[in-house]
Amino acid sequence: MAFLNPDVRADISLPKARVENSPLLELLQLRRSSREFADRPLDLQLLADLLWAAFGISNRDGYRTAPSARNWREIDIYVALAQGLYRYIPHTETLELVSREDVRASTGKQDFVARAPLNLVYVADREKMGGASSQEQDFYGAADAGVISQNVYLFCTSAGLATVVRGLIDRPALAKRMNLRPTQRVILAQTVGYPS
Repeated sequence: MAFLNPDVRADISLPKARVENSPLLELLQLRRSSREFADRPLDLQLLADLLWAAFGISNRDGYRTAPSARNWREIDIYVALAQGLYRYIPHTETLELVSREDVRASTGKQDFVARAPLNLVYVADREKMGGASSQEQDFYGAADAGVISQNVYLFCTSAGLATVVRGLIDRPALAKRMNLRPTQRVILAQTVGYPS
């Protein structure tokens, strides 16, 4: 086994990553963004597993599957389906109905978002981020949403689903359709579905 020499101040040649026989490294190798989705809804169990992987509660102490800055847990995941808009409630493992409207087309500026079966919208609630400056709230909200979206990527890869995280969003228009409070900010959206 080779170790780093702290006295060396030159380029370091690394050994190849050991992807074989490592489920996580294999998933990372297979992870891709896709913008083509089949017109087929996800079943409820698959949706439950996906949302738990994204930001669910992973043990009795209330830890989540993704970290959050200062343990604010400021990211809410909104679930846009054909039958309406919901907010994921991790503590009760439920989808709280927000609107009966199909808002999928408003979750992004790309054509495929309206047809895909599922669009997740990551919303940072600044009210939960007490003591942070506006700049810190923006930074930490974006960082935390990024970690959650990577969890979704890894879950989708393992479950044979297609996904893409998106930032091309008319945020003010979407916030209005979602009836968000002024302290809530749309950070990212992520489309999920079966590959076409």
